[in-house]
Amino acid sequence: MVTIRTRRALMALGLVLATIWSAPIWSTPGQAASAGAINADVNATMQKFEMKVRSGYDLASRAAGILVFPSVVKAGFGVGGEYGEGALLVGGRPVAYYNTISASIGFQLGAQARSVIIMFMTPEALANFRNKQGWKVGVDGSVALVTLGVGGAIDTNTINKPVIGFILDGKGLMYNLTLEGSKISRIDR
Repeated sequence: MVTIRTRRALMALGLVLATIWSAPIWSTPGQAASAGAINADVNATMQKFEMKVRSGYDLASRAAGILVFPSVVKAGFGVGGEYGEGALLVGGRPVAYYNTISASIGFQLGAQARSVIIMFMTPEALANFRNKQGWKVGVDGSVALVTLGVGGAIDTNTINKPVIGFILDGKGLMYNLTLEGSKISRIDR
């Protein structure tokens, strides 16, 4: 037997889900940002990363490929989701464009934006990513999030992983977030 309170809660949940999934941040490839706009944002994000993260430039130059999402917007009211668009850099040049999307359930209210940088440190890890139609973090590959050590240096224990990730906000490197469950798909241009 479903009570009136339960029915109202289910209706509210359905309304929130419908609102989130119809919001403009959930764009389709036809609504995707232009390649030029994404490239400009990716370059700016990489410059900030290299300025804020000690040895970031050296680490980026060793990567086989770097997936950069300049702005991943997360919004929610009990049920949430996030979306962002970015580019895969190989040899410092964009070779393909991607979006990332994920959903979550739990206590959350509001919206926030962050930048996500995923580095494929081996050619094999990069090939595994590029050969997938949709790559889900934690299923198709794990991403070791890099944290800051004493004095703002990169935690070198995670650098030996084949895929490493950085999450940055306006102030710098963030360490208490996760990318688990994020699905990354190619945007055809």
